[in-house]
Amino acid sequence: MTTSNTIENSEHPIIKHNHLDIESQRTQEATEVTFDYAKRAQWLRAALLGANDGLLSTASIMMGVGAVSEDVKTMILSGIATLLGGACSMAIGEFVSVYSQYDIEMSQIKREMRNGLSNADQIEEKKSDLPSPTKAAVASATAFALGAVVPLLAAAFIRNYRVRLAVVVAVVSLTLIGFGSLSAILGRAPLVKSTVRILIGGWVAMAVTFGSTKAVGSTGLIST
Repeated sequence: MTTSNTIENSEHPIIKHNHLDIESQRTQEATEVTFDYAKRAQWLRAALLGANDGLLSTASIMMGVGAVSEDVKTMILSGIATLLGGACSMAIGEFVSVYSQYDIEMSQIKREMRNGLSNADQIEEKKSDLPSPTKAAVASATAFALGAVVPLLAAAFIRNYRVRLAVVVAVVSLTLIGFGSLSAILGRAPLVKSTVRILIGGWVAMAVTFGSTKAVGSTGLIST
């Protein structure tokens, strides 16, 4: 009897410990399952869209200019102009878009206040969740500029024309792979599919710009 009690007493905390481990594992799994990865979609999409747009817009313009001019200064200046113009365009567009969303949500909040559908705490919580047009504009412009800097740095210190074009394509391709991988990891999307999609899109953009500009330049309409 003494031996049996000792075994039972020694086994009980083990069973209890295992039970706690199982509950902890279930809680962790439930948290992972119920976590809404779509919450990341808005800021992830805005950041990657801005950076990817800056990268491809600047690289494509530089490749297009490089198709008709071998001068490194001309190529770099075209990239800088794209960076500045694109960043301003992204900022203004994002500001207007987010401000429209802000106005719509504020109108809804005011209607709820008039109709008594939400209490004061709920109203304040909804107001605190409203997007900031200024922050969105700054973030969008910054992301575009960061993406645009990549091809500029790749081409800035290379004098040889053909090597410069090859380096821009290679560096942009590696950056696109990084963007695709980051997007897939943070959004829990298929890694290969996301990466290949964004890489092929970048290649098409640069190839179309380079080929079209080269074709126009070969007609003699543009003097180099």
